[in-house]
Amino acid sequence: MRRAIFTSLLMLAAATLSVASLAVTQDKKPEAAALTDAQMIKSAMAAAPTAIAKHATVVAMQADGTMRTLRKGSNGFTCMPDNPATPGPDPMCMDANAMEWVHAWVAHTPPAAKVGLMYMLSGGTDASNTDPYAQMPTADNHWIKTGPHVMIVGADLGFYAQYPKGTEPDTGVPYVMWTGTPYQHLMAPVK
Repeated sequence: MRRAIFTSLLMLAAATLSVASLAVTQDKKPEAAALTDAQMIKSAMAAAPTAIAKHATVVAMQADGTMRTLRKGSNGFTCMPDNPATPGPDPMCMDANAMEWVHAWVAHTPPAAKVGLMYMLSGGTDASNTDPYAQMPTADNHWIKTGPHVMIVGADLGFYAQYPKGTEPDTGVPYVMWTGTPYQHLMAPVK
């Protein structure tokens, strides 16, 4: 099961890489191979509050798609460092329920009805607001740019009903991403 979840994260990273090739060139980030384990751990820990990050497992994706544990944690959260191939900072940290949700999304299977939490306090790579499987911007998939945020995944429909669901959201306030799909989730900006 753990391997399947990490494989899912690999697929997520592959989709992100496709998007990165279309992005406007920005300052180059260091290549992953050039980063030490200590640097990758520091990057991954930037995704979540210190109280969470300091006890989280930290993993890094290898060139072959396997995950390498950089540090074993004790609190049920797993953090990943920034992907150097993407244009912006995108380290992430998620609880076990959010990891299950990611696995379901990547596998195109219905997610379990378990509320999960994901932190991306350094920001996130751009994505479609309407299509969970979009790999690049198109005229009708409503590509958005996000800053530092947290995500609530796996909640019941009533939870999401109280938040905006437009195709062109104000990313400065909480909104629902991927509305009307099994993978809708709350995006809540953090300043």
